[in-house]
Amino acid sequence: MLEVRNLSARWDGFAIDDISFSVAAGDYFVLLGPSGGGKTLVLEILAGLHPATGGTVLLDGREITGSRIQDRDLALVYQDRALFPHLTVHKNIAYGLAAQGVTRSKRLDRAAELAGQVGVAELLHRRPGTLSGGEAQRVALARALAREPKLLLLDEPLSALDIRAREKLRALLRQLHRAGNTIIHVTHDFEEAVSLASHVAIMAEGRIIQMGTRDEVFVEPRSRFVARFTGVDNFIEGEVTEAHDSSATFVADKATFQLAGAGFVGRGYLLFRRRDLEVHRQAPSPSPANLFTGRVVDLAPTRSGLEVRLDAQGLTLVAHVPRRQVAALELELGMEVYAVLREGAGRVVKA
Repeated sequence: MLEVRNLSARWDGFAIDDISFSVAAGDYFVLLGPSGGGKTLVLEILAGLHPATGGTVLLDGREITGSRIQDRDLALVYQDRALFPHLTVHKNIAYGLAAQGVTRSKRLDRAAELAGQVGVAELLHRRPGTLSGGEAQRVALARALAREPKLLLLDEPLSALDIRAREKLRALLRQLHRAGNTIIHVTHDFEEAVSLASHVAIMAEGRIIQMGTRDEVFVEPRSRFVARFTGVDNFIEGEVTEAHDSSATFVADKATFQLAGAGFVGRGYLLFRRRDLEVHRQAPSPSPANLFTGRVVDLAPTRSGLEVRLDAQGLTLVAHVPRRQVAALELELGMEVYAVLREGAGRVVKA
């Protein structure tokens, strides 16, 4: 459907270079990365709001790199919604249909239909200044969908919303995707990408670092940057010294890990999430396979418990202590503790 080849551009001293990706019909493609990485600039080039200095953009095989905005058959929704404050919700949604020559009565009928689909049917008479952030974003989505674009472009659509509104909007976006809409969604939020994406591209400093299906990128990050950004807190460089059908030995500095398997011998990275590392005040008995001693160097409360950073046998390890265990452990900075990698956890990728 959409093919981007070797796209380059410059804007206010910032550059994107050699950006290439494709989006098939029905995909939910997420551009994920830190702020200032060039994600929004890519969307604006696709939408025709910013010129490319190099590369090609094709939509259904037709080159649109230099096409006018109105000839691209794309719709862009910004995080600030950009609704017309003097128009009602009804007229905001219908606005884009006038340029297509749709009659007034049909425009308003279509707007009412879309308002029902996105959950704002009871707000048609209201003006944008009276809406909550979540309601306004729903109206912006309906306005974008009114012209039935081939591709919907979303720039941080949930970032300005509170937690409850974000959850509701995620559900709506999944619904729109299931209905057959093809979507490119820019965000810096890993959880948002996990919740919505079928395909992901990690972008930073004007370049795509890694790209693939959601599982390919999130399960097998190929760099420390991608691992950290996709929620893999423990990314350890070392070497697989033994590998058998169902077991492997991984050595990193002064620590040795016994794993379920690796598939190769040589340099690699051991990956595991903080929830897979248990923290104990006393050494468990019988002694588990991957038991390490460590010192607490940082404690950070989270919504679900406590993040614990350990200096353990030459490694920095990050663990998660569930809320129900926090009081019993009574952890303090500098305390000596035991860390256990859960059985079956930990995966090794080649360096």
